[in-house]
Amino acid sequence: MHVQDSHWSSASAIAPGGGAMSAAAGNGRDGSRSTPLRVDAQRNLEHVLRAAREVFGELGYGAPMEDVARRARVGVGTVYRRFPSKDVLVRRIAEEETSRLTDQARAALGQEDEPWSALSRFLRTSVASGAGRLLPPQVLRVGVADEHEDGGYDEARVPQQRTQPGSGELRLVPEASVEEDSGAAALLDVVGQLVERARAAGELRADVSVSDVLLVIATAAPSLPDAAQQAAASARLLDILLEGLRSRPS
Repeated sequence: MHVQDSHWSSASAIAPGGGAMSAAAGNGRDGSRSTPLRVDAQRNLEHVLRAAREVFGELGYGAPMEDVARRARVGVGTVYRRFPSKDVLVRRIAEEETSRLTDQARAALGQEDEPWSALSRFLRTSVASGAGRLLPPQVLRVGVADEHEDGGYDEARVPQQRTQPGSGELRLVPEASVEEDSGAAALLDVVGQLVERARAAGELRADVSVSDVLLVIATAAPSLPDAAQQAAASARLLDILLEGLRSRPS
């Protein structure tokens, strides 16, 4: 699992020169133009986005733009024409993956009556999609949150999990409130509902938090060169992790 913090900040919404990234690239929040793209330009954009998901999923958000361009089979200048800075591209990919996870959580919440079935369905779907490798740092935090009198947890006080640059080791650093990121807040809210239902039904360990569940998604999504091997490894690892989450009668 790769979690990168060196290209993630509130300033990532600002393009070089001090202008908003939408102004720098054509009035789109992600560098897309408000007018329709030519067929070849649209194709290049799709190639860049697909390549970015693959490269960042394999190497983390610290991977250079040159790697994205090489995977997309376009010049690095083409990438920068669509995304004026790496931060803009990173934010686009992370926002899309966060939105996808949120949709998966809502689907599980709405289509499964049994609390444990809903939670496990969400985890299996999310791990199979590989979205855990692209979760933004603000929703990946480890530690024990302060428990409230009502049994809830203060997720905002859980430290963020990040990678120590150049070492591959994890370190804990303070994290700003996720309220600044509506996508991340929506994901935490809906996953929180899944967690609360399973805990209230006595099927989820009482000490498991929303952050723990999201960490499971990231942990159970290894990046392996062979697709079949990766799917098998993810399924096996998730089975083990689900057993660890589930409450057992004393």
